[in-house]
Amino acid sequence: MSADETIRTPSRPIIEEFSPMLGASPINDFVGAINDVLFSNYVVYVLLGVGILFTIWSGFGQYRALTHGAAVVRGKYDDKNDPGAINHFQALSAALSATVGLGNIAGVALAVALGGPGAILWMWLIGFLGMSLKMTEVTQSMLYRNTDDPDNPHGGPMFVVQKGFKKFGLGGLGAFIGGVFVITLITSAITGGNMFQAWNVADITKTYFDVPQVVSGIILTVVVALVIIGGIKRIGAVAGRIVPFMCIIYMLAAGYVLIVHFTDIPAMLHLIVVSGLPTWLGGANAEPAGAFLGGTFGYAAMWGVKRALFSSEAGQGSSPIAHSAAKTDEPVREGVVAGLEPFIDTIVVCTLTALVILASGAYNRGAEADFADPTGVSIVFASDEAAVLDGVPEPSRTDDGAWQLPPIPVPDRIAPSNESEERTDGGWRSRDAVFLYASSVNDNGEDGVVVSGRVTQRNNDLVIAFEPFTLEADSITFGQNLYHGTIPSWKIDTPALPRMNPEARRIRQTPEERLGWRSGEVVFMVLEGEHQASTGSNLIRVSGRVSGQTVDDGTRWISEWNTVNSRIRPNFRDRPDGTLDLGIYGDYAGASLTAHAFDRVAPGLGKWLVTIACWLFAISTMISWSYYGEQGVYYLCGRLSKSATERVILIYKLTYCALITLTTIAAMPIIVNESGQGRPLIGTDAELDMWTTLGLGVMLWANIPIMLIFGRQAMKAYHDYIRRLKSGEIGRTAHEAPKITDVVEGKDVE
Repeated sequence: MSADETIRTPSRPIIEEFSPMLGASPINDFVGAINDVLFSNYVVYVLLGVGILFTIWSGFGQYRALTHGAAVVRGKYDDKNDPGAINHFQALSAALSATVGLGNIAGVALAVALGGPGAILWMWLIGFLGMSLKMTEVTQSMLYRNTDDPDNPHGGPMFVVQKGFKKFGLGGLGAFIGGVFVITLITSAITGGNMFQAWNVADITKTYFDVPQVVSGIILTVVVALVIIGGIKRIGAVAGRIVPFMCIIYMLAAGYVLIVHFTDIPAMLHLIVVSGLPTWLGGANAEPAGAFLGGTFGYAAMWGVKRALFSSEAGQGSSPIAHSAAKTDEPVREGVVAGLEPFIDTIVVCTLTALVILASGAYNRGAEADFADPTGVSIVFASDEAAVLDGVPEPSRTDDGAWQLPPIPVPDRIAPSNESEERTDGGWRSRDAVFLYASSVNDNGEDGVVVSGRVTQRNNDLVIAFEPFTLEADSITFGQNLYHGTIPSWKIDTPALPRMNPEARRIRQTPEERLGWRSGEVVFMVLEGEHQASTGSNLIRVSGRVSGQTVDDGTRWISEWNTVNSRIRPNFRDRPDGTLDLGIYGDYAGASLTAHAFDRVAPGLGKWLVTIACWLFAISTMISWSYYGEQGVYYLCGRLSKSATERVILIYKLTYCALITLTTIAAMPIIVNESGQGRPLIGTDAELDMWTTLGLGVMLWANIPIMLIFGRQAMKAYHDYIRRLKSGEIGRTAHEAPKITDVVEGKDVE
């Protein structure tokens, strides 16, 4: 079949980008399948419902978090004689260090890039509802925390369910459920708290400074290890310095960008609201432009909710572990403090990042280079030939009007180009997928259909059994070629990459003598296919990885493009002026997109600001999540001696640190095929999101039921505390706020 032939089918189209020449990743496929179950739409609906429930039940407790919570953090209620290890400010900082960070820099970028501007509206909603979720889960944890050692308390959902069920005579069941939660906690600590951070730091450092990912991983490993060995007091002290400093610097830089684009802010806010609402509320899909392929209401909501949950950790049950170390004898007081987290993290910092990305035009940016001569660029048919048939028997009509080919004996097999193992006995195996292309003629002219089949065993012989296909036609003509796979593959064929345009070179600060490309960077081109439910458009993205080839006159930059699986032949999209869009777009993933947004306004700002912010935020997040996982290990070691528990915790800490380096290795091209080409295990924003979603999903499944079961106790304590606050009883325990430096350093409770 030639590259000019078009395949159409009346069934729903399937368009998928993949890279057989770079090697598929069964691990990623497996994790993706788990996420489909863990993070279905029903989980989102339940979480929204629980957030609304506790918002109403607490009488919109968000107000108390913003008022009374701020006074508590300032140190007016700190008492060194209360049980606990750190003051309220340090507990909040330790929890915020796990939330204010790469989730705000990289997570928001993922939400906007994949879900569109409307995702931000849903991040706001989750941020608001998350305030009540945080208050509830932290209050529960404080009510049931373990204070056997007043200077080193332990808390979290695992202790809530263990102690809570014990009161009903179900201690064994509670301990088991607590153990299940701990397993999900450690999973999330490894994925979102560790892998997400390490990958982004390694990626952005490689992008801007060409530092090998594993070098960044080793440095991160050493720094994190030096901090977490010191326990919660050192973690709280480090977080209390890093988080406020980086938040202020980041907010100042974002403020500068927004001042430059001040006149664009109203339009950006309008775009966020309109594209985040369903059509029956006056919403509209975000229109595709440049690198942005479009976004639907459903997709915007999904990405906004997922990223907001990951950023704020509302409902996950992780923050209560940090807050349980606070010095206080009032459980609700720390719960109110915790309500500030989603406001600071999601509503303030995430909004700043989102507005920077939108106002700077980073999300719908133009191409960084264009192929000026379209004759050298084409889309070619790339499916591997499986066999040449002597002939195809005539199809017959089934009772329901479909066409059906009879089974045919397997012909001599031609091995595909990417086959990794040698086959014998003809090479065919049961379940091998193949397809035929049939051209047909009807009243509307010539059309075509893909006829899929699989190798199957019948009467001790291997035959190819074809699936029924529907097509109204007067005649059908089959080609003689049988192809591997279920649907055709297509590939972009391009010459050497051209010089970047002036705007891209300005943003990248590229010297005049260079073309602008970096070895190993990911780029993409945009094609037109059939309608995509996720984006609301017919656009698809085809990625490639840039590499340099040494030639006589210097370096020749090329891109090895991924393959697209599609039932129809994709085409290049048309520009408004009628020319073909042959643009090459930089594929900025996660934190790199945020850095690019800053660089568009002030070249070099994103390079340094976001890189430094990523490093500091990643370190603070990793040390907090290591502590969360450590508390989970402590729970599992409940019946061991103190010395044995300490040894197990040390092994956990060493393993946690080692995974930092291993993740950065996974960001390098370690999956290599027979031709020597390689790709990372985690190389794109979608693959990164898949791994972090795994940790988020399992924790939500475990923690939300615990919140609902013990929500009544938390709300009863909350309303009693608010009653005493209104009566002035709580106010009598307040004192003059200590010096800021004493609060930050924790000296006011020493």
